[in-house]
Amino acid sequence: MPRLPAALLLWLPGIAGAMAWLWRWRGRWLGALLLGFAWAGLQAGWALAQRIPPDLERRPLVVTGTVADLPQHEARRTRFLFTVEEGEGPAAALRGRRIMLSWHDDYGTRLAGPRLKLRAGERWRLAVKLRAPRGLRNPGGFDSEKHALLQRVGATGHLHRPERAQRLSGAAGVDAWREVMAARIGQSVASPSSRFVRALALGDTRGLTRDDWHVLRATGLTHLIAISGFHVGMVASAIALLIGGLWRLFPAWARSLPRPQAMGVAAVLAALGYAVLAGFALPTLRTVLMMAVWAAARLGRRPAGVADALALALIAVLLFDPLSPLAAGFWLSFGGVAWLAWCLPAAGAQHWLRGFLSAQAVATVGLLPLTVVLFDQASLAGPFANLIAIPWWSLVVVPLSLLGTAAEALLPGAGAWPWRWAATCFDLTWPGFHWLSGSRFSLWWLPEAAPWAVAAALAGAFWMLLPRGVPGKPLAALLWLPLLWPDRGLPRSGEVQLAMIDVGQGLSVLVRTSEHALLYDMGPAMRDGFDAGERAVVPALRAWGVSRLDRVVVSHDDNDHIGGLASVLRALPAGVAQAPPGQTAAVEAALPVRSESAPGPPIRTCVAGEAWEWDGVRFLFLHPHRHFPNLGNESSCVLRVETAHGAALLTGDIGEVIERELVRRFPAQVRAEVVFAPHHGSAGSSDPAFVAATGARLLLVSSGHRNRFGHPKPRVVARWQEGGAEVVGTAEGGAVQVWLSPEGLAVRERRHARPRLWDAARR
Repeated sequence: MPRLPAALLLWLPGIAGAMAWLWRWRGRWLGALLLGFAWAGLQAGWALAQRIPPDLERRPLVVTGTVADLPQHEARRTRFLFTVEEGEGPAAALRGRRIMLSWHDDYGTRLAGPRLKLRAGERWRLAVKLRAPRGLRNPGGFDSEKHALLQRVGATGHLHRPERAQRLSGAAGVDAWREVMAARIGQSVASPSSRFVRALALGDTRGLTRDDWHVLRATGLTHLIAISGFHVGMVASAIALLIGGLWRLFPAWARSLPRPQAMGVAAVLAALGYAVLAGFALPTLRTVLMMAVWAAARLGRRPAGVADALALALIAVLLFDPLSPLAAGFWLSFGGVAWLAWCLPAAGAQHWLRGFLSAQAVATVGLLPLTVVLFDQASLAGPFANLIAIPWWSLVVVPLSLLGTAAEALLPGAGAWPWRWAATCFDLTWPGFHWLSGSRFSLWWLPEAAPWAVAAALAGAFWMLLPRGVPGKPLAALLWLPLLWPDRGLPRSGEVQLAMIDVGQGLSVLVRTSEHALLYDMGPAMRDGFDAGERAVVPALRAWGVSRLDRVVVSHDDNDHIGGLASVLRALPAGVAQAPPGQTAAVEAALPVRSESAPGPPIRTCVAGEAWEWDGVRFLFLHPHRHFPNLGNESSCVLRVETAHGAALLTGDIGEVIERELVRRFPAQVRAEVVFAPHHGSAGSSDPAFVAATGARLLLVSSGHRNRFGHPKPRVVARWQEGGAEVVGTAEGGAVQVWLSPEGLAVRERRHARPRLWDAARR
């Protein structure tokens, strides 16, 4: 839903639904639906109410609380979840809320500070500055605002005065124990694969690098690397079989507790214990609930098939956390079990190897539509990698990892050898998966499809998985086309599409004609931190179906314009890269490491007067001229994109002096329907003469929400509005797409086109 109804409009259907469900009649299921709708809405409202009040944002606050999860220590900062127990003064309103904090090293320091001493389960008194969770909104990008709602995180922020941080008590609790065990694995296992042993044994993925995650995504193995529902079920089943064997050895025990009931209780206790190791992550919790439903049926001596257990577990999960459908794992786990329960025969009906291969085929076909719609990607190598990883990791590596953890918990030092064997066994497969991730059969990136396309693809999967003999199965592939080969909305010949990507305080613009693509700037990147090229630009380009860039233009060498260049060029090939005179060396330094097989694009300067034409659209550089000195912002490449239906002007970070010079030298060429605000709308740009000369109908501003520069300045916005331009920005609208076509000027803002109830911009 785009927004939540008023609380009264949720309580009333909730009460009515409960009464309708309790009254035994034919339509009582309608009461269940009403009750579920009300319960989910109320939970969402309560989660949104946990957000920090606006009057406390960006104010120095002092809070006391507990580190609620394993801290993530990075090169220059430490990120950790913090549960506020009490606050001083206005911060008292934050009591009981969960906040995500960053502890940065002092500016310019070369050695990590006291933040590395932070441990899970410790109580601290901290001086912080907070704001409500807010992220970027782009197609294909990670929705951090939805994630914060799902995790019930009420604020994000940083330590305001790190030197005033005061530890009040030592580490305690399950997370503290997990962190100690993770450290022991690191000390006991010399192999670099110790990071994977920590992930499989304790759900601690902090040691995995970006390259590790890329390999896992490319081979479809992310569901196996951390403690997952599959592993929980496997451990619970093993313990249940062990208890069943003991009951057979000592049949007298069945007089007190029958064997099936004993196995059910043991399975639940094992699943619960394993979930504790993972910090009660949502995938493990789902499996625990499913095990509990199955055990309850056993204890009550009621038959419960797979479908019954799945349905009851689904109800239990939704009652416990109605917001869990916001997580991709919810759909993949329940969807995967549902496909297997429907398609596969009963246990023992076929050979185990044939059953395993059949299960893999069913999971691949059945879950592919969900994978594509949730992640805009599919792994062609995934089914083959899983054929090896599922039995080897789950039956060898994971048991050894858990054996080592159990032994270490009973006798310190006893877990070293099982952990080392687990790392050795893992090393036997990882190089092969690393090679497979670099093959052309790994990740297959797909453009963003229409919302209804997944329903058509699921119908096609259902058709394909029907029993043998059902006619017309090849025709089912046609139902996959809207998802796997969607309409990319490319402009026709003579038309142009402009897309301003939401990169925060920076700039990145995609210019597309019917057959070509140009990227103007790539957003910021911080050393050992946020990279807009990787997090925003590349996912957006892939979601829009861009697989190659014909030209890359770096307006100038400021970090907020060139920072993401390396990430973009690592992901997508480019024909040529251009930058202002005197700044090509900065572009050369920003390029990723090149080789003979991937030499990278040639680098040229952008010079006033250079022009070319693509698909009936003319491109022209207006600035700088060939001998213009390197003056930073003032050297920005100014690009005019002209069609028969209007023109657009990309201005970089030029100021008033250059603007007046452009009006003097190119009075006709500066006129444009669409103008990208010079220097993000700073006070030193948007000269009145320039504003009047453009005659713009639309001004596009790329800036970060409440950025420290105050961009765009209110008087600059007012100046453009007085000139007749509508002002649209990424801070409030997310990614912005503009079309210049015979139908006129069309604009689409991501946040407004796809409104969500957790959208922070509407707060």
